[in-house]
Amino acid sequence: MDKNAIGPATWRSALLFIVTGAGLYFYFESEKRKVKERKAAELASVKTGRPKVGGPFTLTDQDGKEFTEKDLLGKWSLIYFGFTNCPDICPDELDKMGAVVNLIEKQHGADVVVPVFVSVDPARDSVSQVKKYLSGESPSGMKCLTGPYDAVKKMCKVFRVYFSTPPEVKPGEDYLVDHSIYFYLMDPKGEFVDAFGKATTAKEVKEKFDKAVEAWKNEQ
Repeated sequence: MDKNAIGPATWRSALLFIVTGAGLYFYFESEKRKVKERKAAELASVKTGRPKVGGPFTLTDQDGKEFTEKDLLGKWSLIYFGFTNCPDICPDELDKMGAVVNLIEKQHGADVVVPVFVSVDPARDSVSQVKKYLSGESPSGMKCLTGPYDAVKKMCKVFRVYFSTPPEVKPGEDYLVDHSIYFYLMDPKGEFVDAFGKATTAKEVKEKFDKAVEAWKNEQ
């Protein structure tokens, strides 16, 4: 028998192998392209329609040090606007923020997200007052910011936060500050990701944070 002879069946097998291999190659290349396109679409959906929230500001932290938007770069941040004399809503929202920070740290490690409290009552919330407020049951690593009225108003404006004190308040008179009740999630570039109101649970905030982190990683 001639061992060099190649029958029709052998040629058909070789041709089938080549065609199958080529088909598998183009199939996997197509699937890789679809995955990339899907990730790009998901990333675009995160970015598309983002309101312009955030911008330059200069305030003072609880240690008397200048704190600007640049101090938030490089880490995720959760920012809440309130006042230290708030009887219930602010403490409840800060408790929720603390729960979110704990959930994030359990999965992503410590020092990943910076919780920030911004006073919208600069007339009463001095540096010493916000430091005292921080000594309570505040979220881990929280920064408490205050400053002159105009500086606070400027930050509230770039973050689209509303606040108002009663007119003609006398010195030493007790009062409440009407203000927006939600906190922001900002990414490590200082860009707005999402805002969470009273109805949003700590678990839901954590889930949205996880999605934002995944989208961020795909972008890098």
